[in-house]
Amino acid sequence: MAPETQGAPPVRQLTVLYDADCPLCVHIRHWLLGQHLLVPLRLVPAGSDEARRLYPGLDHAATLREITVVGDSGQLWTGTDAFIVCLWALAEHRPKAEWLATPAGRPFARGAMYTASAWRQAVRTGPGGPSAADTAGEEAEDAQEAACGDHCPPPR
Repeated sequence: MAPETQGAPPVRQLTVLYDADCPLCVHIRHWLLGQHLLVPLRLVPAGSDEARRLYPGLDHAATLREITVVGDSGQLWTGTDAFIVCLWALAEHRPKAEWLATPAGRPFARGAMYTASAWRQAVRTGPGGPSAADTAGEEAEDAQEAACGDHCPPPR
């Protein structure tokens, strides 16, 4: 899922919309800032005034539920694809990202995203954090989303 595809403009910058109320997301933001970048990253809190100004047509509620990356030519990646694109932007991790984008590596990327999503929902501190009433429903939705598309059933 590397951003450079035939005929597409090259990616010169990526904007990562991260959840500023999630300790894991904030930790990953700091980690990303310390990496050697092949593609510059702009890290913007999801749902913030800045995010809304930069991307008025984006579903900002969705960006708080799922990692979202926007390319400088309007490309949009979410979830597992966004995770892979973030790694692709890093010098040390580009080979890993290229492997994770393959059919052999994709289940590992999905597993990492599923685990991070479950942990994130458990620790999110801001508005939209889990409440006892909606945790069971979210777990069912997360399990459904974690299925591997057309060939894997959701976990039980």
